Amino acid sequence: MLREYHGIHVAPLQAKHERLDWRVPAARAARVRVRLHTCECKATLYELCQGGGLMFVRRTIRRSDGPVVHETEWLRTALMERLWQRILLGEAR
Repeated sequence: MLREYHGIHVAPLQAKHERLDWRVPAARAARVRVRLHTCECKATLYELCQGGGLMFVRRTIRRSDGPVVHETEWLRTALMERLWQRILLGEAR
């Protein structure tokens, strides 16, 4: 029997971490595909997204008054995949 995929958990924030510039979402591409995402069980969800030949990370913070969504700058795939790993390891937030 297959278990439902639970999702990746983000590591605790490291003492020396990069503080990211989270921006208001911009509709830069007609379609955006979520490539990877973190676990839904946490209040903050991160999604690695791709659109228009670039990638970015979308952050959704679920609050009692509604979700708050921000995103990183849009970068080339190789650069964003490295940043995604740093977010998952608690090295950037």
